[in-house]
Amino acid sequence: MKKKSKIERYTDQEALDYHNSGKSGKIEILSSKPMTSKRDLALAYSPGVAAPVKVIAENPDAAYDYTTKGNLVAVISNGSAILGLGNLGALASKPVMEGKAVLFKRFADIDAIDLEIDSSDSKEIINCISSLGKSFGGINLEDIAAPDCFIIEQKLKEKLDIPIFHDDQHGTAIITLAALINALDISGKSIKNIKIVVNGAGASAIACTNLFKSNGVPNENIIMLDTKGVLYQGRDNLDQWKSAHAIDTKLRTLSEAIKGADVFLGLSAKNVVSKEMVKSMAKNPIIFACANPDPEIKPEDVHEVRSDAIVATGRSDYPNQVNNLIGFPYIFRGALDVRAKTINEEMKVAAAHAIAELARENVPDEVAAAMGGERPKYGKEYIIPSTFDPRLISVIPISVAKAAMETGVARKKIDDLELYKEQLRQRLDPSVTIMQGINSQIKKNKKRVVFADGEDENTLKAAIAFKNNGLGHPILIAKKEIVKEKLKEIGLDENYKIEIINSTDNDKRKKYAHFLYEKMQRKEGLLERDCDRLVRNDRVVWGTCMVSCGDADAMVSGNTRRYTSTLDKVKRVVDPRSGEIIFGLNIMVNRGRTVFVADITVHEIPSADQLAQIAMSCARVARLFGFDPKVALLSHSTFGTPKTKATKNLREAIEILKEKKVDFKFDGEMQPDVALNEEYKELYPFSEIVGNANVLVMPGKHSAAISYKLMKSLSAVKVVGPLLVGLGEAIEIAPLRSSTSDILNLASVAAYSSEIIDYKKNRKN
Repeated sequence: MKKKSKIERYTDQEALDYHNSGKSGKIEILSSKPMTSKRDLALAYSPGVAAPVKVIAENPDAAYDYTTKGNLVAVISNGSAILGLGNLGALASKPVMEGKAVLFKRFADIDAIDLEIDSSDSKEIINCISSLGKSFGGINLEDIAAPDCFIIEQKLKEKLDIPIFHDDQHGTAIITLAALINALDISGKSIKNIKIVVNGAGASAIACTNLFKSNGVPNENIIMLDTKGVLYQGRDNLDQWKSAHAIDTKLRTLSEAIKGADVFLGLSAKNVVSKEMVKSMAKNPIIFACANPDPEIKPEDVHEVRSDAIVATGRSDYPNQVNNLIGFPYIFRGALDVRAKTINEEMKVAAAHAIAELARENVPDEVAAAMGGERPKYGKEYIIPSTFDPRLISVIPISVAKAAMETGVARKKIDDLELYKEQLRQRLDPSVTIMQGINSQIKKNKKRVVFADGEDENTLKAAIAFKNNGLGHPILIAKKEIVKEKLKEIGLDENYKIEIINSTDNDKRKKYAHFLYEKMQRKEGLLERDCDRLVRNDRVVWGTCMVSCGDADAMVSGNTRRYTSTLDKVKRVVDPRSGEIIFGLNIMVNRGRTVFVADITVHEIPSADQLAQIAMSCARVARLFGFDPKVALLSHSTFGTPKTKATKNLREAIEILKEKKVDFKFDGEMQPDVALNEEYKELYPFSEIVGNANVLVMPGKHSAAISYKLMKSLSAVKVVGPLLVGLGEAIEIAPLRSSTSDILNLASVAAYSSEIIDYKKNRKN
């Protein structure tokens, strides 16, 4: 069994700060059309808006063409069953519903808006939603207590002709069925012959049971229990939903029901299953202990008494996590793309089988990279795909869409499924996949990472997150008394355990001063006392020496001073990697497209040789992140028009790359729109890079820095970086005013670099 990892934990204050940083909350609305000129406003509102209004009045389905309806989901709750917290009311549910809306956008590029209904009257809720229903392409019900959730969903399905989906029920059921399909395949059992025990009779348990039955499990082969015991025919006080699953049996308790069972599904409470119960189950038992945060029985307790068991939980720190996130975004994606009138049983079963089949496929390189280098193999500890498997978006929606078309609930037909698959892939945000892969990798072999500006609040928060997320071992360069005060300010105990070091450590100080003296005596003519002063007074120098002397694996600095100031200090201690030059590289993501941009930070006007070297190093780094590099050398001109002195270095760099016969595609000089916009392919058919570039080499630091900061300030572009490429140690520098997330990402990249690059070869001392 895989070693259980530590659960990621956060303080309440960290969570509050996250929700209150910048704009309050987690969602905002942006215009998808230009709104700059008087003409734009006239088209968007009056009088131009009248044209689509008239068309929709004549043909309601035209709303899918002229409004956001086709990609808009309402996430609706009354707060009666919040995240296991219970009935805390509609307003208290808003952070959860906003969170759900963000997940729709992040994983399936679906726009979602949260609606909180302040009512406990199911009829009032039904009337409210049905009156608003025509605004949306689908409705996701969330955190509504049973039995109201059943009543509300059923009535809305009768009233509205759009997908109505209560995720607590059906999302759980679909993922659980997928896990069951694969567990039965591995254990060699038939779904028509197994005996299942379901402990729990709430919304999710009933939905799972219904889906099991619709997929072939005989009614009499499932025993369901609530807090009072087995649901049996003739038992008093069973509502219509529970009575539908009552069977003719003399069994009354869980310990009686589980004897000889092939499958246990728990959606109940922690520790209700004992080792003795597990022992009494049939050969090759399947145990889905999905109570959160603590399962009905821990996997290690199961494996202590049964080596033949397949176990799944709702937790991310064990194999086989039953997580609704694998399902609901992609199910809605497929339903919306065919403008489905409902999400029927066939679509749910299709989703479950698509998920199950994906887990059986060999994991390709790009997926292994996204999962931190792991290449899981179908078997007892891998029956469900990872939530971060980038193939989910190109697999599940297609199966759902096909089922909708085959069962006649689709308004729109998709003729070219291969084209649709490619369009789905392009919706994924690669920046999250990149960082997820890096973080998964560094968790396996935790590195010691120096946070040089340890008294800076954002740096301190990043170091704490680095530790709490299990990414590695942070080391703060700071004064302990200042850190204690900062810890209290951010809601942590002042005695929170985190390593702190500074120049009061005389042994380390002497070691680093001597190291610097040996390195710099012939470079700058410094005396050993000068080196001691440098180490004692400068945290960047101290931290760089820690890494260079092997007392830490990596470092992140900056945020409290200008980038060039920090870089100059680092370069006094560390040389470039052999055969490379130092430069800054940003990974920029916008609307699902990832582009590497260099040089952001170092070379004012690179020579032709430097431009060629930057291009080669960029290609190497792009491949490390799983991309096939297509390099464009940018200019104010395109292929010599106009030809000026400023383009000379670029043209020469192209010739150098040709002479070196590099193993990646490149071209230039070209303007950025030519490099990125496919419309220019017709004008320049001779170039493979036009419209396809994913690596942009800028002609100078000025243009690079201006372009990157303009994009970051004026658009929704996401940035990882700037990464410091070509340095002889795993060190990253955060620009001024970097956020906690920015610093955390750079720390992860530094740790990742120290794992995949042998920096020891570069050290001369």
